[in-house]
Amino acid sequence: MKKVITYGTFDLLHHGHLNILRRAKELGDYLIVGVTNDMFDRDRGKLNVHKNVLERVESVRATGYADEIIIENYVGQKIDDIERYGVDIFAIGSDWEGKFDYLNEFCQVVYLPRTEGVSSTQLREERSSCVRVGIIGAGRIAHRFASEMGHVASVCLSAVYDIEPEHAEKLAASYDGCEVCDTLESFYDKVDAVYVATPHLCHYGDIRSSLEHGKHVLCETPMVLVEQEAKELFALAEQKKCVLMEANKTAHCPAFNHLINMVRSGVIGEVVDVEAALSKLWNDKGLREFDAEQAGGAMYELASYPLLPIIKLLGSDFSHVQFYSRMENGVDVYTKGIVYYPNATSSFKLGLGVKTEGNLVISGTKGYAYVESPWWKTDYFELRYEDRNNNKRFFYKWDGEGLRYEIQEFISCIFNNRFSTHRLRRHESIAMAAIMEQFSQKMNTTEI
Repeated sequence: MKKVITYGTFDLLHHGHLNILRRAKELGDYLIVGVTNDMFDRDRGKLNVHKNVLERVESVRATGYADEIIIENYVGQKIDDIERYGVDIFAIGSDWEGKFDYLNEFCQVVYLPRTEGVSSTQLREERSSCVRVGIIGAGRIAHRFASEMGHVASVCLSAVYDIEPEHAEKLAASYDGCEVCDTLESFYDKVDAVYVATPHLCHYGDIRSSLEHGKHVLCETPMVLVEQEAKELFALAEQKKCVLMEANKTAHCPAFNHLINMVRSGVIGEVVDVEAALSKLWNDKGLREFDAEQAGGAMYELASYPLLPIIKLLGSDFSHVQFYSRMENGVDVYTKGIVYYPNATSSFKLGLGVKTEGNLVISGTKGYAYVESPWWKTDYFELRYEDRNNNKRFFYKWDGEGLRYEIQEFISCIFNNRFSTHRLRRHESIAMAAIMEQFSQKMNTTEI
Protein backbone atom coordinates (compact mmCIF):
# COMPACT_ATOMS: atom_id res chain seq x y z
CA MET A 1 0.00 0.00 0.00
CA LYS A 2 1.39 3.39 -1.02
CA LYS A 3 0.94 6.04 1.68
CA VAL A 4 0.74 9.78 0.95
CA ILE A 5 0.90 12.62 3.47
CA THR A 6 0.09 16.31 3.11
CA TYR A 7 -0.21 19.24 5.52
CA GLY A 8 -2.06 22.51 5.78
CA THR A 9 -4.00 24.94 7.92
CA PHE A 10 -7.16 24.40 5.83
CA ASP A 11 -8.73 27.58 7.13
CA LEU A 12 -11.89 28.60 5.24
CA LEU A 13 -11.75 25.39 3.18
CA HIS A 14 -12.09 26.26 -0.54
CA HIS A 15 -11.86 24.48 -3.89
CA GLY A 16 -8.10 25.07 -3.98
CA HIS A 17 -7.80 22.93 -0.85
CA LEU A 18 -10.12 20.33 -2.37
CA ASN A 19 -7.95 20.13 -5.49
CA ILE A 20 -4.80 19.62 -3.40
CA LEU A 21 -6.46 16.88 -1.35
CA ARG A 22 -7.88 15.16 -4.44
CA ARG A 23 -4.53 15.24 -6.26
CA ALA A 24 -2.69 14.00 -3.17
CA LYS A 25 -5.20 11.14 -2.81
CA GLU A 26 -4.64 10.13 -6.45
CA LEU A 27 -0.90 9.67 -5.81
CA GLY A 28 -1.40 6.59 -3.65
CA ASP A 29 -3.73 4.26 -1.78
CA TYR A 30 -3.91 5.92 1.66
CA LEU A 31 -3.93 9.66 2.41
CA ILE A 32 -2.84 11.12 5.75
CA VAL A 33 -3.68 14.80 6.24
CA GLY A 34 -1.85 16.87 8.85
CA VAL A 35 -3.81 19.87 10.14
CA THR A 36 -1.74 22.50 11.95
CA ASN A 37 -2.94 23.20 15.47
CA ASP A 38 -3.81 26.66 16.70
CA MET A 39 -0.67 27.05 18.80
CA PHE A 40 1.62 26.00 15.93
CA ASP A 41 -0.05 28.58 13.68
CA ARG A 42 0.40 31.24 16.36
CA ASP A 43 4.08 30.40 16.71
CA ARG A 44 4.46 31.08 12.98
CA GLY A 45 2.78 34.46 13.41
CA LYS A 46 -0.57 33.38 11.93
CA LEU A 47 -3.06 35.04 14.25
CA ASN A 48 -5.55 35.18 11.39
CA VAL A 49 -7.13 31.71 11.58
CA HIS A 50 -10.90 32.07 11.52
CA LYS A 51 -11.63 28.52 12.67
CA ASN A 52 -10.03 26.55 15.47
CA VAL A 53 -8.23 23.28 14.89
CA LEU A 54 -11.21 21.03 15.69
CA GLU A 55 -13.42 22.93 13.25
CA ARG A 56 -10.72 22.69 10.57
CA VAL A 57 -10.26 18.95 11.18
CA GLU A 58 -14.00 18.41 10.69
CA SER A 59 -13.90 20.43 7.45
CA VAL A 60 -11.13 18.17 6.10
CA ARG A 61 -12.94 15.03 7.28
CA ALA A 62 -16.10 16.18 5.48
CA THR A 63 -14.28 16.20 2.11
CA GLY A 64 -14.01 12.40 2.22
CA TYR A 65 -10.45 12.45 0.84
CA ALA A 66 -8.55 11.83 4.08
CA ASP A 67 -8.11 8.25 5.30
CA GLU A 68 -6.48 9.54 8.46
CA ILE A 69 -6.16 13.01 10.01
CA ILE A 70 -3.38 14.01 12.40
CA ILE A 71 -2.50 17.27 14.15
CA GLU A 72 0.76 19.06 13.38
CA ASN A 73 2.06 20.41 16.69
CA TYR A 74 5.72 21.33 16.23
CA VAL A 75 8.50 22.23 13.82
CA GLY A 76 10.24 19.08 12.57
CA GLN A 77 7.18 16.87 13.02
CA LYS A 78 6.99 16.12 9.29
CA ILE A 79 10.09 13.91 9.44
CA ASP A 80 8.77 12.14 12.54
CA ASP A 81 5.39 11.53 10.85
CA ILE A 82 6.96 10.23 7.63
CA GLU A 83 8.95 7.66 9.59
CA ARG A 84 6.18 6.82 12.06
CA TYR A 85 3.53 6.15 9.41
CA GLY A 86 5.82 4.65 6.76
CA VAL A 87 5.00 7.38 4.24
CA ASP A 88 6.03 6.94 0.60
CA ILE A 89 5.08 10.36 -0.81
CA PHE A 90 5.02 13.82 0.75
CA ALA A 91 2.69 16.09 -1.26
CA ILE A 92 2.34 19.85 -0.92
CA GLY A 93 1.18 22.79 -3.02
CA SER A 94 3.52 24.24 -5.64
CA ASP A 95 3.62 27.56 -3.78
CA TRP A 96 6.05 25.71 -1.47
CA GLU A 97 8.30 24.67 -4.41
CA GLY A 98 11.78 23.75 -3.12
CA LYS A 99 10.99 24.39 0.54
CA PHE A 100 10.63 20.69 1.36
CA ASP A 101 13.33 19.19 -0.84
CA TYR A 102 15.13 18.11 2.35
CA LEU A 103 12.42 15.48 2.83
CA ASN A 104 13.60 13.61 -0.30
CA GLU A 105 15.98 11.82 2.05
CA PHE A 106 12.98 10.17 3.69
CA CYS A 107 10.41 9.80 0.91
CA GLN A 108 9.42 11.14 -2.51
CA VAL A 109 8.43 14.83 -2.50
CA VAL A 110 5.75 15.97 -4.95
CA TYR A 111 4.75 19.60 -5.48
CA LEU A 112 1.15 19.75 -6.65
CA PRO A 113 -0.14 22.49 -8.98
CA ARG A 114 -1.78 25.28 -7.02
CA THR A 115 -5.28 26.42 -8.00
CA GLU A 116 -4.87 29.94 -9.31
CA GLY A 117 -7.02 32.81 -8.13
CA VAL A 118 -8.02 31.48 -4.71
CA SER A 119 -6.41 31.38 -1.25
CA SER A 120 -7.51 31.47 2.36
CA THR A 121 -5.93 34.91 2.71
CA GLN A 122 -7.92 36.20 -0.26
CA LEU A 123 -11.14 34.69 1.11
CA ARG A 124 -10.55 36.25 4.51
CA GLU A 125 -10.14 39.65 2.86
CA GLU A 126 -13.24 39.17 0.73
CA ARG A 127 -15.44 37.65 3.46
CA SER A 128 -14.68 40.03 6.26
CA SER A 129 -13.90 43.66 6.53
CA CYS A 130 -12.04 44.83 9.59
CA VAL A 131 -13.91 44.43 12.87
CA ARG A 132 -14.02 47.95 14.27
CA VAL A 133 -13.16 47.78 17.95
CA GLY A 134 -13.63 50.69 20.31
CA ILE A 135 -12.15 51.08 23.79
CA ILE A 136 -14.04 52.45 26.78
CA GLY A 137 -11.50 53.55 29.37
CA ALA A 138 -8.07 54.72 28.22
CA GLY A 139 -5.97 53.64 31.18
CA ARG A 140 -2.79 51.53 31.40
CA ILE A 141 -4.25 48.24 30.17
CA ALA A 142 -5.97 49.98 27.23
CA HIS A 143 -2.60 51.08 25.83
CA ARG A 144 -1.25 47.53 26.00
CA PHE A 145 -4.45 46.17 24.45
CA ALA A 146 -4.32 48.61 21.53
CA SER A 147 -0.70 47.69 20.82
CA GLU A 148 -1.47 43.95 20.87
CA MET A 149 -4.32 44.42 18.37
CA GLY A 150 -1.66 44.99 15.72
CA HIS A 151 -0.75 41.30 15.89
CA VAL A 152 -4.26 40.10 14.99
CA ALA A 153 -5.68 40.23 11.48
CA SER A 154 -9.11 41.63 10.58
CA VAL A 155 -9.35 43.96 13.56
CA CYS A 156 -8.72 47.70 13.89
CA LEU A 157 -9.01 50.33 16.59
CA SER A 158 -11.64 52.82 15.44
CA ALA A 159 -12.72 54.81 18.51
CA VAL A 160 -11.88 55.60 22.14
CA TYR A 161 -14.08 57.01 24.88
CA ASP A 162 -13.01 58.10 28.35
CA ILE A 163 -14.68 60.39 30.88
CA GLU A 164 -11.36 62.28 30.84
CA PRO A 165 -10.94 63.25 27.15
CA GLU A 166 -7.21 63.94 27.45
CA HIS A 167 -6.62 60.26 28.27
CA ALA A 168 -8.58 59.19 25.19
CA GLU A 169 -6.69 61.68 23.02
CA LYS A 170 -3.34 60.36 24.22
CA LEU A 171 -4.30 56.80 23.30
CA ALA A 172 -5.92 57.63 19.95
CA ALA A 173 -2.95 59.75 18.83
CA SER A 174 -0.85 56.63 18.26
CA TYR A 175 -3.32 54.95 15.88
CA ASP A 176 -4.35 56.17 12.45
CA GLY A 177 -8.09 56.29 11.91
CA CYS A 178 -8.90 56.12 15.62
CA GLU A 179 -11.35 58.80 16.72
CA VAL A 180 -11.88 60.31 20.16
CA CYS A 181 -15.57 60.39 21.03
CA ASP A 182 -17.11 62.86 23.47
CA THR A 183 -20.29 60.80 24.01
CA LEU A 184 -21.01 57.09 24.19
CA GLU A 185 -23.71 57.46 21.52
CA SER A 186 -21.20 58.77 18.99
CA PHE A 187 -18.77 56.09 20.12
CA TYR A 188 -21.23 53.26 19.44
CA ASP A 189 -21.87 54.62 15.93
CA LYS A 190 -18.23 53.99 15.04
CA VAL A 191 -17.67 50.47 16.39
CA ASP A 192 -18.74 46.85 15.93
CA ALA A 193 -17.24 45.61 19.19
CA VAL A 194 -16.19 47.13 22.51
CA TYR A 195 -13.27 46.49 24.84
CA VAL A 196 -14.23 47.60 28.36
CA ALA A 197 -11.17 48.74 30.30
CA THR A 198 -12.80 50.95 32.92
CA PRO A 199 -12.47 50.45 36.71
CA HIS A 200 -14.15 47.34 38.12
CA LEU A 201 -17.28 49.05 39.44
CA CYS A 202 -18.02 50.54 35.99
CA HIS A 203 -17.94 47.21 34.16
CA TYR A 204 -21.57 46.25 34.65
CA GLY A 205 -22.94 49.53 33.29
CA ASP A 206 -20.49 49.70 30.38
CA ILE A 207 -21.14 46.10 29.33
CA ARG A 208 -24.90 46.48 29.57
CA SER A 209 -24.90 49.71 27.58
CA SER A 210 -22.69 48.18 24.86
CA LEU A 211 -24.85 45.06 24.57
CA GLU A 212 -28.04 47.11 24.42
CA HIS A 213 -26.52 48.89 21.42
CA GLY A 214 -25.90 45.51 19.77
CA LYS A 215 -22.12 45.53 20.22
CA HIS A 216 -19.92 42.52 20.98
CA VAL A 217 -18.06 42.98 24.27
CA LEU A 218 -14.69 41.93 25.64
CA CYS A 219 -14.41 43.11 29.25
CA GLU A 220 -11.28 43.30 31.34
CA THR A 221 -11.16 40.84 34.24
CA PRO A 222 -12.84 40.63 36.70
CA MET A 223 -15.89 41.12 34.54
CA VAL A 224 -18.24 41.88 37.46
CA LEU A 225 -18.18 41.34 41.21
CA VAL A 226 -21.76 40.08 41.67
CA GLU A 227 -23.04 36.67 40.55
CA GLN A 228 -26.49 37.86 39.46
CA GLU A 229 -24.97 40.66 37.39
CA ALA A 230 -22.87 38.13 35.48
CA LYS A 231 -25.91 35.94 34.82
CA GLU A 232 -27.94 38.94 33.68
CA LEU A 233 -25.26 40.17 31.27
CA PHE A 234 -24.73 36.77 29.66
CA ALA A 235 -28.50 36.42 29.23
CA LEU A 236 -28.64 39.86 27.59
CA ALA A 237 -25.74 38.97 25.28
CA GLU A 238 -27.58 35.83 24.19
CA GLN A 239 -30.76 37.82 23.59
CA LYS A 240 -28.87 40.38 21.49
CA LYS A 241 -26.89 37.63 19.69
CA CYS A 242 -23.65 39.28 20.77
CA VAL A 243 -20.36 37.82 21.98
CA LEU A 244 -19.57 38.59 25.63
CA MET A 245 -16.17 37.47 26.89
CA GLU A 246 -14.08 38.09 29.98
CA ALA A 247 -10.58 39.25 29.04
CA ASN A 248 -8.52 36.86 31.13
CA LYS A 249 -5.28 36.53 29.14
CA THR A 250 -4.22 33.31 30.89
CA ALA A 251 -7.46 31.61 29.82
CA HIS A 252 -6.48 32.11 26.19
CA CYS A 253 -2.77 31.28 26.55
CA PRO A 254 -1.92 28.28 24.31
CA ALA A 255 0.37 26.64 26.88
CA PHE A 256 -2.14 27.02 29.72
CA ASN A 257 -4.86 25.44 27.58
CA HIS A 258 -2.55 22.55 26.70
CA LEU A 259 -1.80 22.04 30.40
CA ILE A 260 -5.50 22.00 31.33
CA ASN A 261 -6.34 19.58 28.52
CA MET A 262 -3.51 17.23 29.51
CA VAL A 263 -4.56 17.21 33.17
CA ARG A 264 -8.18 16.58 32.19
CA SER A 265 -7.04 13.62 30.10
CA GLY A 266 -5.83 11.88 33.27
CA VAL A 267 -2.04 12.12 32.89
CA ILE A 268 -1.68 12.84 36.63
CA GLY A 269 -4.74 10.83 37.65
CA GLU A 270 -7.70 12.31 39.49
CA VAL A 271 -7.14 15.90 40.59
CA VAL A 272 -7.52 16.28 44.35
CA ASP A 273 -5.95 19.68 44.97
CA VAL A 274 -5.05 22.88 43.09
CA GLU A 275 -2.80 25.56 44.59
CA ALA A 276 -2.18 28.87 42.82
CA ALA A 277 -0.54 32.11 43.93
CA LEU A 278 -0.03 35.58 42.46
CA SER A 279 1.47 38.60 44.19
CA LYS A 280 2.92 42.02 43.40
CA LEU A 281 4.79 44.51 45.56
CA TRP A 282 3.53 47.98 44.63
CA ASN A 283 4.82 50.90 46.65
CA ASP A 284 2.56 53.57 45.16
CA LYS A 285 -0.44 53.42 47.49
CA GLY A 286 -2.13 56.18 45.47
CA LEU A 287 -3.05 53.77 42.69
CA ARG A 288 -6.65 52.72 42.07
CA GLU A 289 -5.67 49.21 43.21
CA PHE A 290 -5.36 50.53 46.80
CA ASP A 291 -8.58 52.57 46.81
CA ALA A 292 -11.47 50.90 48.66
CA GLU A 293 -13.96 53.20 46.91
CA GLN A 294 -12.86 51.76 43.54
CA ALA A 295 -12.93 48.09 44.58
CA GLY A 296 -9.21 47.98 45.15
CA GLY A 297 -7.32 45.19 46.86
CA ALA A 298 -5.66 41.91 46.08
CA MET A 299 -8.86 39.90 45.77
CA TYR A 300 -10.60 42.05 43.18
CA GLU A 301 -7.41 42.87 41.31
CA LEU A 302 -5.80 39.42 41.10
CA ALA A 303 -8.17 36.60 42.06
CA SER A 304 -9.49 35.94 38.55
CA TYR A 305 -6.17 34.36 37.60
CA PRO A 306 -5.71 31.80 40.43
CA LEU A 307 -9.44 31.01 40.34
CA LEU A 308 -9.12 30.11 36.66
CA PRO A 309 -7.27 26.75 37.02
CA ILE A 310 -9.28 25.90 40.13
CA ILE A 311 -12.64 26.30 38.41
CA LYS A 312 -11.38 24.85 35.12
CA LEU A 313 -10.25 21.62 36.76
CA LEU A 314 -12.61 21.24 39.73
CA GLY A 315 -15.72 22.93 38.38
CA SER A 316 -18.08 25.69 39.49
CA ASP A 317 -20.05 23.58 42.02
CA PHE A 318 -17.87 24.29 45.06
CA SER A 319 -19.37 23.77 48.51
CA HIS A 320 -17.98 26.88 50.20
CA VAL A 321 -15.06 29.31 50.32
CA GLN A 322 -13.01 30.44 53.32
CA PHE A 323 -11.03 33.71 53.19
CA TYR A 324 -8.13 34.97 55.34
CA SER A 325 -7.15 38.59 54.70
CA ARG A 326 -4.77 41.27 55.91
CA MET A 327 -6.44 44.67 55.52
CA GLU A 328 -4.93 48.15 55.21
CA ASN A 329 -7.07 51.28 54.73
CA GLY A 330 -10.09 49.21 53.79
CA VAL A 331 -8.45 47.01 51.15
CA ASP A 332 -6.90 43.58 51.39
CA VAL A 333 -3.17 43.66 50.73
CA TYR A 334 -3.10 39.89 51.18
CA THR A 335 -5.79 37.24 50.91
CA LYS A 336 -5.63 33.48 51.14
CA GLY A 337 -8.69 31.59 50.01
CA ILE A 338 -9.64 27.93 50.34
CA VAL A 339 -12.26 26.62 47.93
CA TYR A 340 -13.83 23.35 49.04
CA TYR A 341 -15.34 20.72 46.75
CA PRO A 342 -17.07 17.42 47.63
CA ASN A 343 -14.10 15.36 46.40
CA ALA A 344 -11.25 17.87 46.26
CA THR A 345 -9.88 21.05 47.72
CA SER A 346 -7.99 24.07 46.40
CA SER A 347 -6.36 27.24 47.59
CA PHE A 348 -5.12 30.57 46.28
CA LYS A 349 -2.84 33.27 47.69
CA LEU A 350 -2.93 36.89 46.53
CA GLY A 351 -0.79 39.84 47.50
CA LEU A 352 -0.48 43.54 46.65
CA GLY A 353 1.65 44.27 49.68
CA VAL A 354 2.86 40.78 50.57
CA LYS A 355 5.17 38.71 48.37
CA THR A 356 4.72 34.97 47.92
CA GLU A 357 6.02 32.31 45.55
CA GLY A 358 3.85 32.64 42.45
CA ASN A 359 3.57 29.07 41.23
CA LEU A 360 0.78 26.67 40.30
CA VAL A 361 0.66 23.10 41.61
CA ILE A 362 -2.01 20.61 40.52
CA SER A 363 -1.96 17.44 42.63
CA GLY A 364 -3.30 14.15 41.33
CA THR A 365 -3.49 10.50 42.30
CA LYS A 366 -0.72 9.53 39.83
CA GLY A 367 1.51 12.61 39.91
CA TYR A 368 1.37 16.38 39.84
CA ALA A 369 1.73 19.30 37.44
CA TYR A 370 4.06 22.15 38.35
CA VAL A 371 4.14 25.59 36.69
CA GLU A 372 6.75 27.97 38.00
CA SER A 373 6.26 31.70 38.52
CA PRO A 374 4.90 33.57 36.64
CA TRP A 375 2.51 30.70 35.92
CA TRP A 376 -0.18 33.11 34.66
CA LYS A 377 2.13 33.72 31.68
CA THR A 378 2.53 29.99 31.09
CA ASP A 379 5.40 29.13 28.76
CA TYR A 380 6.75 26.09 30.61
CA PHE A 381 5.36 23.37 32.83
CA GLU A 382 6.34 19.98 34.18
CA LEU A 383 4.52 16.75 34.89
CA ARG A 384 6.20 15.04 37.87
CA TYR A 385 5.82 11.49 39.13
CA GLU A 386 7.05 9.21 41.91
CA ASP A 387 9.50 7.70 39.41
CA ARG A 388 11.48 10.72 38.22
CA ASN A 389 12.35 8.91 35.01
CA ASN A 390 8.75 9.48 33.94
CA ASN A 391 8.88 13.26 34.46
CA LYS A 392 8.12 15.38 31.39
CA ARG A 393 8.83 19.03 30.58
CA PHE A 394 6.91 21.17 28.11
CA PHE A 395 8.15 24.45 26.62
CA TYR A 396 6.06 27.00 24.73
CA LYS A 397 6.28 30.54 23.45
CA TRP A 398 4.56 33.44 25.21
CA ASP A 399 4.20 36.37 22.81
CA GLY A 400 4.25 40.00 23.89
CA GLU A 401 1.77 40.98 26.60
CA GLY A 402 -0.30 37.86 25.87
CA LEU A 403 -3.38 39.97 25.15
CA ARG A 404 -3.25 39.02 21.46
CA TYR A 405 -4.51 35.53 22.37
CA GLU A 406 -7.74 36.83 23.91
CA ILE A 407 -8.19 39.33 21.05
CA GLN A 408 -7.79 36.57 18.45
CA GLU A 409 -10.35 34.37 20.19
CA PHE A 410 -12.78 37.29 20.55
CA ILE A 411 -12.57 38.15 16.84
CA SER A 412 -12.79 34.46 15.90
CA CYS A 413 -16.00 34.12 17.93
CA ILE A 414 -17.47 37.13 16.14
CA PHE A 415 -16.62 35.82 12.67
CA ASN A 416 -17.86 32.30 13.38
CA ASN A 417 -20.99 33.25 15.34
CA ARG A 418 -19.71 31.45 18.44
CA PHE A 419 -21.25 33.26 21.38
CA SER A 420 -19.19 31.39 23.96
CA THR A 421 -15.64 30.10 24.15
CA HIS A 422 -14.45 26.88 25.78
CA ARG A 423 -11.38 28.71 27.05
CA LEU A 424 -13.46 30.61 29.59
CA ARG A 425 -17.04 29.45 29.64
CA ARG A 426 -19.94 31.52 30.89
CA HIS A 427 -20.55 29.40 33.98
CA GLU A 428 -16.86 29.78 34.89
CA SER A 429 -17.04 33.58 34.75
CA ILE A 430 -20.26 33.43 36.78
CA ALA A 431 -18.55 31.23 39.40
CA MET A 432 -15.70 33.73 39.70
CA ALA A 433 -18.20 36.55 40.21
CA ALA A 434 -19.94 34.47 42.90
CA ILE A 435 -16.66 34.08 44.82
CA MET A 436 -15.93 37.81 44.46
CA GLU A 437 -19.40 38.54 45.85
CA GLN A 438 -18.88 36.25 48.84
CA PHE A 439 -15.65 38.11 49.61
CA SER A 440 -17.36 41.52 49.34
CA GLN A 441 -20.03 40.33 51.79
CA LYS A 442 -17.30 39.09 54.16
CA MET A 443 -18.74 35.58 54.16
CA ASN A 444 -16.45 33.11 55.96
CA THR A 445 -13.78 35.82 56.22
CA THR A 446 -11.12 36.09 58.93
CA GLU A 447 -8.83 39.10 59.24
CA ILE A 448 -5.22 38.32 60.12
